[in-house]
Amino acid sequence: MLKNTIIAFINHLLINKIPYSLSQKKYIFKMANIIEFLDLGRIDYHKAWDLQTQLLKLSSDTKQKNKNLSETERIKPRHYFLTCEHPHVYTLGRNGKEEHLLADEEKLDAIGAEFVKINRGGDITYHGLGQLVGYPILDLDEFFTDIAKYIRFIEEVMIRMLAEYDIKGERIAGESGVWIDAQVPGRARKICAIGVHLSRWITMHGFALNVNTDLSYFSHIVPCGIVDKSVTSMQMELGRELNVAEVREKVGKHFAALFEAELKNIVLEDLPVTMSVEL
Repeated sequence: MLKNTIIAFINHLLINKIPYSLSQKKYIFKMANIIEFLDLGRIDYHKAWDLQTQLLKLSSDTKQKNKNLSETERIKPRHYFLTCEHPHVYTLGRNGKEEHLLADEEKLDAIGAEFVKINRGGDITYHGLGQLVGYPILDLDEFFTDIAKYIRFIEEVMIRMLAEYDIKGERIAGESGVWIDAQVPGRARKICAIGVHLSRWITMHGFALNVNTDLSYFSHIVPCGIVDKSVTSMQMELGRELNVAEVREKVGKHFAALFEAELKNIVLEDLPVTMSVEL
């Protein structure tokens, strides 16, 4: 029995062309990256941004240290996937136009929203209650160094998750994010916005998925700077309220599958940094 098992294992190595080291006379296996999965709950936008920034800096410092270490001394990079929900806030990317915010300060006060200029790509978007926001902090040197592929992967995560609810998510050429009825003139509507920042191939910022979102807040901006398309939510498409925690778990499942990683649930205390202010 043991002999047959060993033979089957060797055949598996040969068929799948697992790399072989002649000098060390052993097969080389690439272990799956572990992505630490943490839900921050409802959190102020600035606090979440600060936490992302700290984690990115720590990852960058680790990468710098590894340059001077041997393979055996190398510090294993840590990867994170933070999810959360924000109180009402409009964020403007570094390439965005401020005139795409249609509300003045008085209006922002009236609707209980704030306006923040940030360092991600893209234009203006809205974050608020009933939305699932995701912030992957990954060292892409450990996955693939292709930012376009990274964005397509996030889109694909959403497309696969939406399919579980019988919602057909699609892409639009030249635009990031996930859309419904993308090819139907006058009907295209965005359900998930994507905007990222990259430093030394380490990612931050991410996506905003409209689950049970109050879409009226989008009327105060030109979403993503696109004037001829609208927005939607999973609730709007299905006609019922959804369990955001369930949606989050499905997103995590497809994220791990696409990035060929293991998702590890953690709590806030497991992070190697601390919040500058309490949650």
